[in-house]
Amino acid sequence: MPSSLRNNLTSSYLTAAQKLYPQRERRRIIAYVESYDDVAFWRSLLEEFEDDKRYFQVMLPSATSLSKGKKTVLMNTLNTDQLGKSLIACVDSDYDFLLQGATSTSRKINRNKFIFQTYTYAIENHQCFAESLHQVCVQATLNDRIMIDFKAFMEELSEIIYPLFLWNVWFYRQHDTNTFPMNAFNACTRLRNVNLHHPERSLEGVEKEVHNKLRELERHFPTHIEDVKNLSTELEKLGLIPVTTYLYIQGHHLMDNIVMKLLTPVCTVLRREREEEIKTLAGHEEQYRNELTSYQNSLLSVEVALRKNNAFRSLYLNRWLRADIQAFVDTSEQTINEPLNLLK
Repeated sequence: MPSSLRNNLTSSYLTAAQKLYPQRERRRIIAYVESYDDVAFWRSLLEEFEDDKRYFQVMLPSATSLSKGKKTVLMNTLNTDQLGKSLIACVDSDYDFLLQGATSTSRKINRNKFIFQTYTYAIENHQCFAESLHQVCVQATLNDRIMIDFKAFMEELSEIIYPLFLWNVWFYRQHDTNTFPMNAFNACTRLRNVNLHHPERSLEGVEKEVHNKLRELERHFPTHIEDVKNLSTELEKLGLIPVTTYLYIQGHHLMDNIVMKLLTPVCTVLRREREEEIKTLAGHEEQYRNELTSYQNSLLSVEVALRKNNAFRSLYLNRWLRADIQAFVDTSEQTINEPLNLLK
């Protein structure tokens, strides 16, 4: 072997070995999350900011019990001096981002730079980002035909429910969760049957429900009408405008009662199209059965494809969140002077 080639191979080997066994151990930063469903979302996000100096370990908030949830995360992080050094909290915003300090929990989350929030109501809102829904359909059907303009549909739905959502947030800002609770808002804004030839008809049903509830609220609370309208100006600064309303409503409601109601019939048609194509192109019965089985074994369920969706990086609220984490990692090396929690 020529000496130059041998030297190059040796150099490559040493470089690889140094990467495997760095002289300086990376700093471990624990990221507490609310539940099992949150682990994959935050892991995918945080790994973007790992390098040879730091890595993140995403964990549930309690190592001694099965306690989970936002309250447990906050309780286990706010009372330790490790927060911001070797520990961060990663939580769903729920309404706390929109409340902007109207409650003690909202104040804690919005004012602590080591607590990272989704800005949307929950991770499900990221996964239901309208511009990524076609990709979900492709994953669930392996069929790339566009059947519906998801972005236009979700924006129209958002414009319909926006004025009612303002009322819901306004009551929550008054610490009133009984007069017009979230489940009442959800009941007015769910999709029923979706006709793919006339998807606008399902929106007409939502519009009727919303209109009736708005008239009821305005009739019972006429003195609040102007206050609710004025709230829109403040919330616009938080990214909430009529066409983005769906990003701020309850995540499970959005996923289960709106997006899945829309995706399921779309994906059913796309799968049937692919299966018909296989039947038409198959030369004989055995080839048809084998090809159909191969296709069906390659599919994800619609719900799994939606929950695995990570094509939401262009969502402005996701960009805000990544900017927060970037600011944290940019300053963490400069501000930490105490001993670090190193990888053992």
